[in-house]
Amino acid sequence: MLQKFVDRARELEFMEKQFKREEAGFIVLYGRRRVGKTELINRFIKDKKHIYFFARRESAVDTFNRLSKELFKVFHDELLISRPFSSMDSFFDYLYEKAKEERFTMVIDEFPMLIERFRGLPSVLQDHWDNKLRFSKLFLILCGSSIGMMETEVLGYRSPLYGRRTGQWKVEPLNFFALAELFPSYSAEGLVKVYSALDTIPGYLVKFDSSLSVEENIEKRIFRKGEFLNLEPEFLLKEELRDPSNYMSILRTIAAVNSAFNEICNSSRLDKSLVSKYLAILENLHIVEKTFSVIATDKARLKGKGSYQIKDKFFNFWFRYVYPFQDYLERGEIAVVADFLSRDFNTYLGFVFEDVAREFLIRMKSESERETPLRMGKWWHRDKEIDLVILNETKKESVFFEVKWRELKRRECEKALEVLKEKSTYVEWHRKDRIVRYGIIAKRMDTDDKRDLRSKGYLVYDLDDFETLMRR
Repeated sequence: MLQKFVDRARELEFMEKQFKREEAGFIVLYGRRRVGKTELINRFIKDKKHIYFFARRESAVDTFNRLSKELFKVFHDELLISRPFSSMDSFFDYLYEKAKEERFTMVIDEFPMLIERFRGLPSVLQDHWDNKLRFSKLFLILCGSSIGMMETEVLGYRSPLYGRRTGQWKVEPLNFFALAELFPSYSAEGLVKVYSALDTIPGYLVKFDSSLSVEENIEKRIFRKGEFLNLEPEFLLKEELRDPSNYMSILRTIAAVNSAFNEICNSSRLDKSLVSKYLAILENLHIVEKTFSVIATDKARLKGKGSYQIKDKFFNFWFRYVYPFQDYLERGEIAVVADFLSRDFNTYLGFVFEDVAREFLIRMKSESERETPLRMGKWWHRDKEIDLVILNETKKESVFFEVKWRELKRRECEKALEVLKEKSTYVEWHRKDRIVRYGIIAKRMDTDDKRDLRSKGYLVYDLDDFETLMRR
């Protein structure tokens, strides 16, 4: 697929506003690998005077030589070649001298790698920022993919750099609806499948060929040994963790289902204290998240009474369809895994479709409605569960949705709505004075059935409505 730059208007607007301020700028960009941080930076700096430096694992001498060469390209100062920087102090001193009278951008990409080489770097930068750089015209961008390290070493309260930044932005995956721009030939159903396999990570999306079906892409780009995506999650975990084996066992257990703590312990056969420790680390790395019933109180959340799920759909897909079948894939027996995928895919898509439905409803809202604080999520209690609930505390409005990844006939819709109404009576939220509505979001429904149910006050949508919203 040809690489396109989409769905980053807000990020660019933020960076431009920061840049146009008169005072020195110091912004922090961070986010998981392959999410498009570097491409975002390149778009921002393309029409500005800038120095771009990509940190890597190398000796201090090599780092200083490369830094000197990058600055030479901009300032044409022969001393940078004959006498390269010998310390981070000399580098920041040079930046200050050049930025006293002139605005330019200094980008340090993968800043955590520099910290690994120069452990005192945050303190050194703090000293130079407090005493010199903040009085200059410099626009400094620190960027990093190690989210945990960026949050502790740069953004965290205990970091020497705490409070120095003028702005920060966590670069998230694209919006689901951006996939329509990247894969215009795919239907809404095809885009849900793409999302289920790759999430909306730009660095992964470019690996799919839109002239092939999603299933063909999965076989050729994910299942095939040697392909970039085949072992990507394992490589990323090894970047963050010394020994990822136990973490991978836990992720396999969680994959594609919201798993309770005890279920994870039983399945992984690890001691509870170890599981608790590993889950906390995976949460800090933003790989796993704990989810709670939409009406869970702060007390319940503090007690941790929730379920765990993998945040990243690509990780989720990989730990469901690749990791358990690596022996087959190593031998090139892709057909065996593809057969399992064909039998299990709709079950997995049903889980993913709930997240897509949330994005659809958010997208449906007007700008004024988006400013209204809402709670949105799944509700569960004992043996009862509702796929999607929207709560408006201000107006005491509640909307209950059944989400189905299959075609629904009229009678099935009516039955689902009856069951939904019955389950909603158990939801302990303004039970006596709330305004209630009900709805269904399905893979496919008859147009006349949708129209009739809507005339009765139900909120009813299927992929045709997604398609309309995407192509708007």
